[in-house]
Amino acid sequence: MKLKSNDTIQLESRLFNGFSDPSRLAILKTLIKDKQPVNEIVKKTGLSQPNVSAHLSCLKECHLVKSKQDGKQVFYSLTNKNIANLLKLGQKILKTSSDNIYKCTRY
Repeated sequence: MKLKSNDTIQLESRLFNGFSDPSRLAILKTLIKDKQPVNEIVKKTGLSQPNVSAHLSCLKECHLVKSKQDGKQVFYSLTNKNIANLLKLGQKILKTSSDNIYKCTRY
């Protein structure tokens, strides 16, 4: 399916919306290096278990994360290494632009 330019922008906006929530972003960042069970994600993010589960469900529905059962635990991981690359690129951008982004009143 070939998307029109405006459709592509709308789709890209939806993709970045997945990264815009602080809780979802914290969850994604915990999954950069390796798969994690929910209890580890809870521990590393400081979020409640129900909150983590709700956000994981959202991220999974949008195919930013995937899950795999291993015994009694479910492990979550990023669906694509480019998600980790994008998060790392965001950190690089912040190294040079964080003051200006912090001061920005338009977001």
